[in-house]
Amino acid sequence: MKIEKQPVTLPPERSAGRRRESPVDRKTDLTATRSLSVSIIGSGGTGVVTCGKILLESIARMGLYALLARSSGPQIRGGESAIMLRLAEQPVENLDDRFDLLLALDWLHVDRFADELPVGADTIILHDSDRGDIPPCFDGATQRRIATPLTRLAEATENGRANMVGLGLLGQLLGIPLETLCTAACDLLKPKGETIVGAGLRCIEQGYAAAPPAPRPLPLSAPVVPPKRWNISGNEACGLGALQGGIRFVAAYPITPASELLEWLAPNLERLGGELVQAEDELASVNMIIGASFGGIPALTATSGPGLSLMMEGLGLAVASETPIVVSNVMRGGPSTGIPTKSEQSDLNLALYGLHGDAPHLVLAALSIRDSVFTTEWAVKLAETLQTVAIVLTDQFLGQARAVIDPPRAPGLKGSRKRAVDRTHYQRYTLTDDAVSPMAIPGDAGCMFTADGLEHDQRGTPSATAADHQQQLDKRRDKLTGFDYGDDWAEIGGAGAICLITWGSASGAVREAAERLTRSGHPTRSVALRLLSPIPEAAFRAAIADASHLLVVEQNHGGQFYDHLNARKLLPPGAGSLARPGPLPLRPGEIVNRVMQGA
Repeated sequence: MKIEKQPVTLPPERSAGRRRESPVDRKTDLTATRSLSVSIIGSGGTGVVTCGKILLESIARMGLYALLARSSGPQIRGGESAIMLRLAEQPVENLDDRFDLLLALDWLHVDRFADELPVGADTIILHDSDRGDIPPCFDGATQRRIATPLTRLAEATENGRANMVGLGLLGQLLGIPLETLCTAACDLLKPKGETIVGAGLRCIEQGYAAAPPAPRPLPLSAPVVPPKRWNISGNEACGLGALQGGIRFVAAYPITPASELLEWLAPNLERLGGELVQAEDELASVNMIIGASFGGIPALTATSGPGLSLMMEGLGLAVASETPIVVSNVMRGGPSTGIPTKSEQSDLNLALYGLHGDAPHLVLAALSIRDSVFTTEWAVKLAETLQTVAIVLTDQFLGQARAVIDPPRAPGLKGSRKRAVDRTHYQRYTLTDDAVSPMAIPGDAGCMFTADGLEHDQRGTPSATAADHQQQLDKRRDKLTGFDYGDDWAEIGGAGAICLITWGSASGAVREAAERLTRSGHPTRSVALRLLSPIPEAAFRAAIADASHLLVVEQNHGGQFYDHLNARKLLPPGAGSLARPGPLPLRPGEIVNRVMQGA
């Protein structure tokens, strides 16, 4: 092993770098969060993702929190990939401004990830000395490097892999106990057979022994008795929320990055007596779930932007017939095929305004991986209660990332349909005080009615009269705007004249930016909306009241949420917009800089 230049020191706090920093003025970066950020990169087949999963599970067993995001190219199989891990003593919902350690299993096509891997002069770069020197795109971090013959060490073990040697090296530098690392590796590699498990453990031990002595181990305090936490992905969290909400039928067509949600749901639905059907396309899937819901079974489909576009006519049918359904839309870079493996919050306009005619419906957005459970469950229960369409927005970052989280809370809403009681003069779309009508299912005696996409009267009989059209339009609107959503419409934190407004996966970076600004003497509040339509307008105005500096933060090119708030006349004059497209994630320092520039 070759140790070049300075000895290794793991920093307990953030320290300034000289190159490839994310756009943040270090004078304003007063992060009190004790965390470490680690990245592992390599070409296809090097085992980057496996390495990251074992590392994440090890951290979970130590009782720490962590977030593991991943990035890959657009190819179906193979190709370069990277994992980005942040571990901390408190819950983690976003990536930091830069990485403290970077492990390169090789350098093939690393330039494709250069923008996603901000490093500085204090970043420690671990790399395989058999695979070449650090490329020019990481020039600024070459003062702290550890070159190790990972490949040669792996070859000394039959069936040995360089990624497992690198994992041992990284684990020792992070201060992860060898036993913890090996136990996690054993559990994750077990499906590959005893031979692979044994070789992997020997390689981990080799890497652990090869690491240079560091002045300090992991600069975080792990609890003596690790609490029970979940290791879960955002797609899995959405699936769990759907099942807890009562979903028992799913029809969908696979699409990146939503396919893993369907893969998780398939066996777990079956265990609960439900069923998942792979439809021939998105048009079929949305109509299948409308049919299931019409028959009394809570139903869901999952897709991404191109699939959601195809579902719009079907969603209009569900709105018109007041048939509750849920669509989980895992957003990706667009338009068209766009960047399927990267994240972007660019489907908001489609979710809000894509349906033809006046078709009011619910649009919600999960604020984190942990919140994906709550938001999806809440969406199912709202859809069932209000007999409408609910679109739940996540994105590639949330969906395909994994996190160590505390068990999430559950919504207080019961989420059951109003069923028909009076069957003598049953009217499916009768006008009621809360604008929600009793819903019968096929087979209910005395409850026959017509259900189609035509406008209708209170009984359901097709009607083209102005009075019936006006009444039903008002009814479909009023049941949504008149409902009491309580405090769950948003998460509000902090206080101050500066107010950061956001939604979805941008929420973690915004909250951390608000905390940094507050610590630096600029009191800041954050408002992260979970319910995007209909927005509880009185509650929103109260949340931003008295703020003198407002900034709407989101990850898309056109400032779609900023425009949505302005269209509802919810923002005062002078409110700013920080709208940046993917694929690079929003980072706290970027937001802090924008606020300070406008201060």
